[in-house]
Amino acid sequence: MTQPDDQSSASRAVPRDLAPVDEVLRVPQVRELRERFPKEVVTAAVRAVLGRLRDEILKGDREIDASQVTAESVAPWVVALVERSARPSLRRVINALGVVGHTNLGRSLLPDECVRAVAAAAAFYSDLEIDIGSGERGSRQVHVHDALCDLTGAEDALVVNNNAGAVLLALAATARGGEVMVSRGQLVEIGDGFRIPDILRESGAGLVEVGTTNRTYLRDFEQAWTDRTRAVLRVHTSNYRIVGFATEPSLDELLALAHGRDAVMIDDLGSGALAGLELFAEEPSIRESLEAGVDVVTFSGDKLLGGPQAGIVLGRSEVVGAMRRHPLARALRIDKLGIAALDALLRLYVDPAVARRRVPTLAMLDASADEVAARAARLGEMLIERFAGTGLDGEWPATGDLEVVSTVARAGAGSLPVTDIDSAALALRPAHGEAGELADRLRHGDPPVLARVQEGRLLLDMRAVRDEELDDLVDAVVRAVA
Repeated sequence: MTQPDDQSSASRAVPRDLAPVDEVLRVPQVRELRERFPKEVVTAAVRAVLGRLRDEILKGDREIDASQVTAESVAPWVVALVERSARPSLRRVINALGVVGHTNLGRSLLPDECVRAVAAAAAFYSDLEIDIGSGERGSRQVHVHDALCDLTGAEDALVVNNNAGAVLLALAATARGGEVMVSRGQLVEIGDGFRIPDILRESGAGLVEVGTTNRTYLRDFEQAWTDRTRAVLRVHTSNYRIVGFATEPSLDELLALAHGRDAVMIDDLGSGALAGLELFAEEPSIRESLEAGVDVVTFSGDKLLGGPQAGIVLGRSEVVGAMRRHPLARALRIDKLGIAALDALLRLYVDPAVARRRVPTLAMLDASADEVAARAARLGEMLIERFAGTGLDGEWPATGDLEVVSTVARAGAGSLPVTDIDSAALALRPAHGEAGELADRLRHGDPPVLARVQEGRLLLDMRAVRDEELDDLVDAVVRAVA
């Protein structure tokens, strides 16, 4: 067996070569850390890095040179560990996926007016639950109640922390101990595996499945009705569609049946399309549902409405009042930051044209494909200009490596599931390496950039990228390539 020569054997690190903790703490980079972070945090990071190196040396999985375990060599790892641990877990990302209300990315971006309102509510005391005029205790609901009623024509309004909570509260307040009828085709599963039957079960109401998956008739409801039936629940299938050989009773038919037998009609509209965008043409109308006589309408604040996470309840005063008085209302109440954001959002909706312009979700969905393509072209021009000054322009990107291409974007957030939205992306083909590798580096950048890979090219879809993010996106791409 060939023995390693003395020189290579001498360069391989052994545990005793590891720099002492005190020596690492004296390195200028680490000393500077101790001015910004507690000494205990920095010392713990030094010990963690040295411990990891000691384990790797003992395991022998990879060869570590003695020069890699000096105090100066260890210091950058300590700096990286401390700064990473101090960085907030919840981070801003740039969404170049072409999905506007991406649930995993936080759904709707708030308008500037909402951001300012949230900041003020967070930084200062407020009149959240006090009547300034009388000095008596008030209700947080007053800050959004009248605006919701004015915008929709509802008799009464209530806001809770999310739409699943709104449905749960509606069922608990109207049908606990009885039965609720739902068409089989509407037993939806929402995000993270939660299902309508699960919510029904927790409300204390029994579920009665009516009809079949694709075809349900009014007679199915009539035949399933018993003296324990307390409510009919219609669920808008906002995250999927049943097409083809399908039918279901109209809202008017269900209302006549429910009210004719002293039951409550609950309409879960889910996405909350209040704006008059052409894309929303096939979404159920909140106002029309209320005008038809539905007792309770529920929808989300952070889907197509474009606001904070919230469950909005509208309907008849008698039923909404019963929900307001129910013990669950306290457990499901919206916090002050959500109230502040929703209050500011609803004021924008007073003028529909202003809402379409100022609410990011609406503005992104309403932008024409030509507008998005122009933004993609501007990004390409900025990248070429930036690379010309980096010394990398001889390698990447050559002009032919950047191209504006047509794409299909989505509304996201479980809304408009079959609606294709014409969009545009800047397609990048790296001169070296794979597009997937570039996407991975972008995802691990600061801020992270999320993009798609298709046919060997990286696609930066610009539907959900705003003008003010372009400089940061250019910086991120340059760093990822370099």
